[in-house]
Amino acid sequence: MSKVHETDRGVGVSGQLRPTAQRPGEAQADRMPTVARQPVRGWCDGCMAAGHNTALTMPSGEAAESLALGALDWMLGSARSTEPGLTWAATVPGAEANFSLYHGAAGIVLALLEARQHFGDDRYGDAAMRGAAAIAAVADREESCSLYSGLAGMAVALHAVHVQLGDSPAGTAAHRALDRVRSCFDGQRWDVMFELLGGNAGIALGALHVGDLELAVLAAEPYLHTADPTPGGVNWAVRPSPPRSHHIAHGTLGIAYALAAVGAAAGRCDLVELALAGAADVAARDEAGPEGFLVPHSDPQHRPDLIERYSYGWCNGPAGDAQVFRLLGAVTGDAAWATVADRCWHTVTHCGLPRRIRPGFWDNSGRCCGTAGVLALACDRHAEQAEDLGFAGALVDDLAARATVDADGVRWSNHEHRAVPSTLDPRTGWAMGNAGIIRELLRFARASTGRDPAYAVPWPDHPGTDGPALRNRHDD
Repeated sequence: MSKVHETDRGVGVSGQLRPTAQRPGEAQADRMPTVARQPVRGWCDGCMAAGHNTALTMPSGEAAESLALGALDWMLGSARSTEPGLTWAATVPGAEANFSLYHGAAGIVLALLEARQHFGDDRYGDAAMRGAAAIAAVADREESCSLYSGLAGMAVALHAVHVQLGDSPAGTAAHRALDRVRSCFDGQRWDVMFELLGGNAGIALGALHVGDLELAVLAAEPYLHTADPTPGGVNWAVRPSPPRSHHIAHGTLGIAYALAAVGAAAGRCDLVELALAGAADVAARDEAGPEGFLVPHSDPQHRPDLIERYSYGWCNGPAGDAQVFRLLGAVTGDAAWATVADRCWHTVTHCGLPRRIRPGFWDNSGRCCGTAGVLALACDRHAEQAEDLGFAGALVDDLAARATVDADGVRWSNHEHRAVPSTLDPRTGWAMGNAGIIRELLRFARASTGRDPAYAVPWPDHPGTDGPALRNRHDD
């Protein structure tokens, strides 16, 4: 088991009982014996007992909720209390605080808001406000403008705290952050990367999320005159090297998502049409039809010594591709996009995940590259199509089996088979750690117990849901 380094504590939400440490990947059948409940339910009540391994012996929704409580406990216990507020850093000696949406405080704050609404517990809201205060204190010094590593993502978190908790200073700080983003625009871009995670597309979505439509359009319009025609549609040079990436995180589909979302909000048919041309380029590259959908990472392959040709998660695979096709279907009303999303789901559910079927295949539990990102799509399909949650439950079982559980709470260590040691340090943030997993566990818990599976705070690049499962609940 990987070492977990000590951090400042004192802000955790404690459970009633504490299990002993377990190793990620232990057999599920030996985990989580049921224990008696306490009057005030903690994260391990009803599913974990000290001195035992863990197994999902309760209904899966309740087990997911308990797992999320333990993950919240560890995430809050890892926070550092500073004069401005709460900060989080990687669990390695000497790591500096990270405030980004991807790895840092912005993503963690959104998970805390999710927990506050789910449990009705203001302790999570208080922690979110303290996290937002720390973000606001450093935003004026942040140099990156991007959604996932800079000011646009910080603005999303600050705006959410303002809306959810009525924190006016957070709202003011959000708009100040976007004003700085606007001032850094060079007329075409903000960064050498020209995609969703680091470039214009993400900034457009962050601005749209906060309500700054003018900035969103400003960020999206440069794609109109930088698109390159291809046999299937169009794509873009997203980095200062030849490979053209195809998926949501770094490629054509992430740009298409932003163009469609901003175009629909602004009534700009030219942006929506360009989004469709980008998506058509990617669809033309499919290698798994007619039932499935699988497109390579990039062409020519970017960093083939490190990056596999095919992936299956949110960032570079069909789990994320489907999110773009869901949005295009909602924007255009064209049912053909739902069919492509169905094909993505077929590939996801038939590729072998979440099993580790070979070195390097499915070694990640996180929201960006791993199981939590697939769980998000599974719950989308349940909400929109009333699809059975069986596969989603298998994903939750896998998250439980891979969790590290000890007196400090619950967390996940991803695996890098080419590194020594191969077990990576656990992370607190959205992309690779607790924050992203917590949001999806809580949503699954609601979906599997007949409650509204909508997120407390929508994510800038995740379409909302409306469908049979939601309409049935609203009709009750």
